[in-house]
Amino acid sequence: MREVLIDALEKQYEADIAAADAVVKLLLENSVGVSEHLNHQKELDGQLHKIAGAEEKLQVLKDYEVPKGE
Repeated sequence: MREVLIDALEKQYEADIAAADAVVKLLLENSVGVSEHLNHQKELDGQLHKIAGAEEKLQVLKDYEVPKGE
């Protein structure tokens, strides 16, 4: 069960990173596809915050070693 939970969390964090990365790329490379009323800097900061948080959680999960059987 432990491995299943860890695997699920890893996939969740990786998906969060991928989704935010797609938005960042859209904002930076194709601003035509973004609403003209959007605050680009604030949106970019928010997406980078999501990426940083998910990457940090992923690293903590990988560093967190629980002995098997606990």
